[in-house]
Amino acid sequence: MHDLLVVGAGPYGLSIASHAAAAGLDPRVFGRPMASWRDHMPRGMFLKSEPWASDLSDPAGRLRLESYCAERGMTARHGTPIPVETFAAYGQWFARHAVPAVDERTITRVTARPGGFEAVTEDGERVAARAVVLAVGVLPFVEVPPVLRTLDPALVSHSSHHSALDRFRGRDVTVVGGGQAALETAALLAEQGTRVRVLARADRLRWNDVPPPLDRPRTRSLRSPHSGLGCGWRNWFYAERQGLYRRLPGATRSRIAATALGPAGAWWIRERVEGAVEVLTAHRVTGARPVPGGVRPELDTPGAGRSPWYLETEHVIAATGFRATLDRLALLSPDLRADLATTADGAPVVGHTFETTRPGLFLAGLITAPAFGPSMRFIYGATFTARTLLRGVRRHLRGSPPGGLAHVPAGRDLREGVGVAGPG
Repeated sequence: MHDLLVVGAGPYGLSIASHAAAAGLDPRVFGRPMASWRDHMPRGMFLKSEPWASDLSDPAGRLRLESYCAERGMTARHGTPIPVETFAAYGQWFARHAVPAVDERTITRVTARPGGFEAVTEDGERVAARAVVLAVGVLPFVEVPPVLRTLDPALVSHSSHHSALDRFRGRDVTVVGGGQAALETAALLAEQGTRVRVLARADRLRWNDVPPPLDRPRTRSLRSPHSGLGCGWRNWFYAERQGLYRRLPGATRSRIAATALGPAGAWWIRERVEGAVEVLTAHRVTGARPVPGGVRPELDTPGAGRSPWYLETEHVIAATGFRATLDRLALLSPDLRADLATTADGAPVVGHTFETTRPGLFLAGLITAPAFGPSMRFIYGATFTARTLLRGVRRHLRGSPPGGLAHVPAGRDLREGVGVAGPG
């Protein structure tokens, strides 16, 4: 039986495995290294985060993105976006240097068993472990608006479903969303000759500012410090004090997780969108139906006092983000899923070391944002997660009580210390 099974080989899974191996544990890692970055992002995209905020985490801090780039004669420079292809290759390099051999098979089921857990691979092998970390990234949590979900995938897709956009060359495409994924997808489509428009619910597009230099007068740094999530004290708190964030009242955490660092485009994509892409703001898709040659979305302009109207397009790309809830962790057996407590918005409850209410089962990444804040939505959160989660794993392996949570019935919400009905 292995000490630790890590399900997922993206930035969080690889970072956790690196820390576990360095601590002398026996981790078994499953998943294609950096698969989401390699297979679900079109070529030509860039990281939105700064290069120095995009490191995977090894205990010695040697395997940084800057080190990888230097080995290859490239420069990871503040204020210069890094291509997604470079970042994906960096993650694979990190895996070779910091993690025991990764098993690239997919885990299809995780169940509880006496003394730990059992995982089943795609070809039927059963693997036992005393502790399990689910670092499954964002793909299980793809969110498509309900009015679009029932349409044929040939007509509607999610932005994460595309490793290339070539098939839309010369066609008419509508992108729904106002964040970075929507705007960068639209820019790439326009640049290859696609007729493209963006539909956004907000009354205007929002753009991130050009980052100030890292080296600047102390007074300016004190007024608005740099952080891995952007400038300003609020972003610094989200990026650097995740443990304190978890102590905020539950209602506050939920509100921040849902609204902080909302949809916005990177400063470097702005000139590729404005004047090149048709943008319809303050529009909401309220319905859609297939028509000959494509799809007809029904649009509403809230508060405008006019009737809904329609447009016709050949394909809709929903760049509408992700919704991380327990019910979407389909690889967990029904019994194990039912054994986990949830928050009022459906996310699994995790303690201060990322342990769920099932001792020995840990979570990492986006699904922990309601507990630990916005940094869990970004690569930057991997370092705090790896260090903190490993403490919980070691405690569990020693047989100590779980990290910060007693076992409670499923459907209970621990954010305020009282039971609140929640989905589960």
